[in-house]
Amino acid sequence: MTSPNISIEDVPINNFHQLLTLRSGGGSFVDGYVLSIIGVAMVQMSAGLNLTSFWQGMIAASALIGIFFGGFFGGWLTDRLGRKRVFFVGPVLFMLASVAQFWVESALGLFLLRFAIGIAVGIEYPVATSLLVEFLPKKNRGPRLATLTVLWFAGAATAYMAGEAILRHGGGDAWRLVLASAAVIGGLLFVIRLGTPESPRWLISKGRSAEAEQVIKQVYGNGFSLKNLPEESKTRKLSFFSLLHSGYGKRMLFVTMFWTCSVIPVFAVYAFAPKVLGALNLKGDWAAIGSVAITCLFVVGCIIGTRLLNTVGRRTTLLHSFFWSGLALLGLGAFSSGNEMLILTLFGAYALFIGGAQVLQLVYPNEIFPTEIRAGAVGVGTSMSRIGAAVGTWLVPMALDNYGIGATMYAAAVTFIGLAFSLALAPETRSLNLQEAASLA
Repeated sequence: MTSPNISIEDVPINNFHQLLTLRSGGGSFVDGYVLSIIGVAMVQMSAGLNLTSFWQGMIAASALIGIFFGGFFGGWLTDRLGRKRVFFVGPVLFMLASVAQFWVESALGLFLLRFAIGIAVGIEYPVATSLLVEFLPKKNRGPRLATLTVLWFAGAATAYMAGEAILRHGGGDAWRLVLASAAVIGGLLFVIRLGTPESPRWLISKGRSAEAEQVIKQVYGNGFSLKNLPEESKTRKLSFFSLLHSGYGKRMLFVTMFWTCSVIPVFAVYAFAPKVLGALNLKGDWAAIGSVAITCLFVVGCIIGTRLLNTVGRRTTLLHSFFWSGLALLGLGAFSSGNEMLILTLFGAYALFIGGAQVLQLVYPNEIFPTEIRAGAVGVGTSMSRIGAAVGTWLVPMALDNYGIGATMYAAAVTFIGLAFSLALAPETRSLNLQEAASLA
């Protein structure tokens, strides 16, 4: 038997938590795969469909547009219908839209299918993270959520490797197989998620306490009950629109601004790495080395950021991440004509230090909002940050052509805006349970 005074947030991590991390993290892996695979197929696909430069840009941006709508819709739907039902929407859309790409014959058709995939990605962020965080023990909450960001990069790397292999051996229409390949991973994700229970926290928020008790006993054992989740016993009247008032509006502003300011430079640099490196006079072997090094350091930075969440804390990790990565970008602006080693060092420093802000994108919105609006907050943060990412990505080539690399790097130091908002609004939540972290007190 277990003491009724022990919260389920204080129990050791068990096999269920490990499996749920795989089920939720698999969505991040698929997200990284489907968003990156389009770049692998772009050259052959453009020739096969006779795409104009306009349609190439639209198709590249279609998933980001879809994420904007999917984030809003998915967050609202997850809070309204529950985590369990919406947990399967993303994998189904991944499978159907990816398979349909194999037979696509027009630019408009491909745009719509990529838009649908973007909706699936947008839905994944709120449902997968809210379901995971509502089961995890307190000390594992931050690192496990942060791991999802690392899995995104793993999915992107897998897309590049698998896509290139298919292109080499798939013939003239190999791009169709490249795009359709995401259906295999989507199918595996669907199967892995079978048997996932509903969140007891969400069930309690809907007054379904008996079902919540059954889930708690199923996951933690017969010695546990609703008494081991006392922090969710209070009823609150919150809705999606509570994200704009009742004190949570300020928290939503913080999440939106820090998330946006952390993704704008990353998306811009990641999308135009060869062009940016070329403008910084890194060509040939230096450019190849730089592209690989930047990608690797992004991952290393995320791993380091994950390790810091429970040691130095969320707030300190975020502030240092913005400050030092911003300094690196300013250095690139000031020394844009410097030698190759200096440029690579500064670029590498940016990729390394921005990792802390990257992993906190999924941690903060899941911790500082209550169960009733948690998924909605993640969805809104996802959607609004993608506006910044899309605008930043769109402006990079024009900024390079009209103002040069130095001015472009200065503008990319938007991270200091994120630092200012974080200094003013970022809370510390590492030692708090979910109810305490989400409380406005």
